[in-house]
Amino acid sequence: MLTRLYGGHVVDPVNGVDGVGDLYFEDGRIVAPPEGRSADVEHDVSGHIVMAGAIDIHSHIAGGGVNTARLLLPEAHRAHRPRPANTPLSTAGWSTFETGRLYAQMGYTTVIEPAVSPHHALHAHLELADIPIIDKGFLTVLGNEDFLLSAFRDGATQDSVVDYIGATLEATRAIGVKCVNAGGVDAFKQNIRHFSLDDVVPEYGLSSREIFQTLQRAVNATKIRHPLHLHMNNLGLPGNVETALATIDSSQGLPLHLAHVQFYAYGTEGKNGFSSAAARFAEKINANKNVTVDVGQVMFADIVTISSDVMKQFNSLPGGRPKKGVIFDGDSNGLGVVPYSYRVSDFFNAVQWAAGLELFLLCDDPMQVFFTTDHPNGAPFTTYPEVFALLMSADKRAQYCSRLPADVLELTNLPALKREYSFYEIATMTRAAPRKLYGFEDRGQLGAGSVADIAVYKPQPDKAAMFRSAAYVFKDGNLVVRDGKVSHYTKGRTLRVRPEYDRKINSRLDKYYDGLYGLPRSLFEVQDAALPNADAFAEVPCRS
Repeated sequence: MLTRLYGGHVVDPVNGVDGVGDLYFEDGRIVAPPEGRSADVEHDVSGHIVMAGAIDIHSHIAGGGVNTARLLLPEAHRAHRPRPANTPLSTAGWSTFETGRLYAQMGYTTVIEPAVSPHHALHAHLELADIPIIDKGFLTVLGNEDFLLSAFRDGATQDSVVDYIGATLEATRAIGVKCVNAGGVDAFKQNIRHFSLDDVVPEYGLSSREIFQTLQRAVNATKIRHPLHLHMNNLGLPGNVETALATIDSSQGLPLHLAHVQFYAYGTEGKNGFSSAAARFAEKINANKNVTVDVGQVMFADIVTISSDVMKQFNSLPGGRPKKGVIFDGDSNGLGVVPYSYRVSDFFNAVQWAAGLELFLLCDDPMQVFFTTDHPNGAPFTTYPEVFALLMSADKRAQYCSRLPADVLELTNLPALKREYSFYEIATMTRAAPRKLYGFEDRGQLGAGSVADIAVYKPQPDKAAMFRSAAYVFKDGNLVVRDGKVSHYTKGRTLRVRPEYDRKINSRLDKYYDGLYGLPRSLFEVQDAALPNADAFAEVPCRS
């Protein structure tokens, strides 16, 4: 069935389009304007903004940490749709269902979960399968497990590390690799409570810098599109901008993605020894085009922090709001869940809020900086519309700044920044840039051949209201949202990569698992028979 959207203002940075035009799609794909043929269905979107479906590159929506947070904070799910009786976590509300619904209503059609331990992959896939409408995928977490650190210590060749990464990506059906506090999670098990870039992991004799650099080179050599996705050392600490700058200096000129960088944009100025260092950080980012970053914007809200950085999470337990939390000390990658509340009256929280916006406004290229709140760590993804509004209006930022503690304004450049994002820059940051970062050839743009994932917004003075409730959203050509409400539920796909590797590594891994666990490694692989729909996967191609 040929569908035509006509009269809308099309914003498509990939194809350099920013003006009124028509859009055609059929059989789930965007097509060129047909000659001599009328559309079967037409939608008049005159006066509306038309973009590709948005892509969230970093949002915690599945896995053990997310479910632990649901169990720890059932009070946060009272308003969610009741889950069918006799299903897991039925008392916590059907929040997987809500995830798909709420994302779709904002015009998002693809979301990536950024941190799943390889041994938890099956559970994560089962949970992703329960999220309706949107396409999704996850990054698997490496860089603190014994097999890899032992290989680094023993001088393993890059080819053997590439094979290990390839085998892990195939077994987990992941879309890329994340490293969390390289070596620091393992050091935590040795009762180390602070770990920086050149500190050494006991037993392995490796520094964090050596671990992430070796892993970065190997990930690049696999030819998967997404570079190493790095959660740096010293998250949240005063003065940690020095760690961030040193990490960029150590990036070897290779592609590297730095996660939730707002949490590393801190200096030590002022009477409280805590200030925004976003200007220095942004200057470094602008000068290093091989590095991409997502911001992890803080908003003033009740949140829960979920992280594999158990060292950071353990140290955060005393400051939890409310006073409860969970720490898992796993065999490779740990996990911590600690609730928190960001308050506008709190000096430290206000600096964090300002530092994130500074990074957005001071990073020159929206292809290099990505829109995230590190959901739910900085803010729920449902606050995205408010963040868009702040980026698009200096006056709105000034209104927020007027509520901050007076001494905060002396330690941030935010009040002086008058830049306002355009719709084109918003589309670049949330569509075109994620498309390039993950190597998505079939989405993030509105050119012929792309999947018909389309978001249509009705412009209004209140930009937050505009982005909160899309006028229309099409997923694979199906109308799924109308007037800000889901009108039709579909099942999305799960995205994965399948790099080539030497399968001889599997015999080494089988022997390792048998010796360490007394269990076959296949027990931890994601098998077709365990999935509700093994055909719901789509492969993201590697570089040729």
